[in-house]
Amino acid sequence: MKSIKYLLTIALFASGVLLLSSSQPKEYSASIPGWYVDLEEAEKISQETGKPILANFTGTDWCGWCKVLKREVFITKKFKEWAADNVVLLEVDFPKTFKLPNNIAAQNASLQRALKVGGYPTIWVFETQINPNTGGRSLNAMAKSGYLRGGPGVWIPDLQKKIDFANKQMGK
Repeated sequence: MKSIKYLLTIALFASGVLLLSSSQPKEYSASIPGWYVDLEEAEKISQETGKPILANFTGTDWCGWCKVLKREVFITKKFKEWAADNVVLLEVDFPKTFKLPNNIAAQNASLQRALKVGGYPTIWVFETQINPNTGGRSLNAMAKSGYLRGGPGVWIPDLQKKIDFANKQMGK
């Protein structure tokens, strides 16, 4: 009799845990607050503000240099202030210990192919254009970076110089 009560208690507990975990699906978001994970959302803000998109191709849960770049640059006050004035932030993640939503995984793989990203971290700054007739998207790559030693005082000027050069080439 005790074993039946014990098994019934375990079964009720297990079913309660399953109900709780399945009733509220966890919404996927970037590892850093303020970053987008959906290219369409980032594009909308980019079009409204005239700012290019800064895409961080990363492995948030496994890439050591990605974690260093995040800690030394992306979460600093200096970077956040610069980014607010200059770019729209997009996290393009390739995790190993959790699964991305299918639409985000497909989007990230497509961006990786389009920009020929072969290693992490890779940072691309780009603008997008949507063809009103076909709905197709084209990317105008402006600047590429990765990890640079020296924190935001080195990283930001290096990237800004590349963005400025691209803007000059485009006649902006």
